[in-house]
Amino acid sequence: MILIFYVLAFLMSFCIVYLLIPPLGRLAFRLDFVDKPRQDVERKIHREPIPLTASYAIFIGFFITYLLFTRDFSLETLALFIGGVLLLTIGTVDDWYKTKGKDFPALPKFIVQIAAAILVFASGNAFTGFFNPFSGDYISLPLILQFVLTILWIFGVTTVINFSDGMDGLAGGLTAISAVTLFVVALAKGQSASAMMAMILVGVTIAYLRYNKAPAKIFMGDAGATFLGYILAVIALDGAFKQATVLSLFIPILALGVPIFDNLFVVIKRFVQGKSIYQADATQVHYRLLKAGLNQKQVVAVLYLVSVCLSLSSIILLLIQT
Repeated sequence: MILIFYVLAFLMSFCIVYLLIPPLGRLAFRLDFVDKPRQDVERKIHREPIPLTASYAIFIGFFITYLLFTRDFSLETLALFIGGVLLLTIGTVDDWYKTKGKDFPALPKFIVQIAAAILVFASGNAFTGFFNPFSGDYISLPLILQFVLTILWIFGVTTVINFSDGMDGLAGGLTAISAVTLFVVALAKGQSASAMMAMILVGVTIAYLRYNKAPAKIFMGDAGATFLGYILAVIALDGAFKQATVLSLFIPILALGVPIFDNLFVVIKRFVQGKSIYQADATQVHYRLLKAGLNQKQVVAVLYLVSVCLSLSSIILLLIQT
């Protein structure tokens, strides 16, 4: 695909989100769909009510641009869209509960995230195997293992991006950095559909960051964060994991390194302590850096830098493979 199409897709997705966020923000105030500061919650850093409606702009901007530029109305795209709607819906319910100072049960969120992942697998987008580095033969995994690994990957990335959404500009910025990396990987491997999806994701996240950088004017809530994680996971499945070698399996893991490694630590710690993995606390690295004395902008800058370094490592790994 000609490079100009990626540029145009970036610009279109950026403009849609950039133009939709202000009216959606005003609507949020009218509906009282805002994140209110709570003095009893140490994770609440902001001091003013913030609209929670950026997720809808992100969702609309992504799919309108993708469909217009790819004309891809396949089963895979339908499954991706339905999965996205499911995550947006359950995320909205979760966010609505939070606006009322309540916690939504974890089980429905878990079920919906697994269902969205199953839809992707059922449409044919899955981790099927890898090349043996010694013989050069392709090792096709048993179907049950394909299913388990695909579901775990999508659910895992969806969850870690959501967990990372705890500071102005953090989850959106980490997603943008990862998406740029996956775009480069997809281009290098000649996977135009994955590259287009990644570039559109860059466009919607950067437009969102225009309003979400500190001090944030709008949030995407669980609805938006889970959607971004879901799309990132699918891009990697459709791109970096396709025709992968053992070594190149680490490329998407490094590209998403900050949220993956940080939240693996958090999940393991919560599990050891007997807590639900969905139980929000202040154990993520951004909260720990904040407690160490850095301000919000410094914390985000440090994590951006680490993410860029890990992403560059993944690209170096890609170059070694070629």
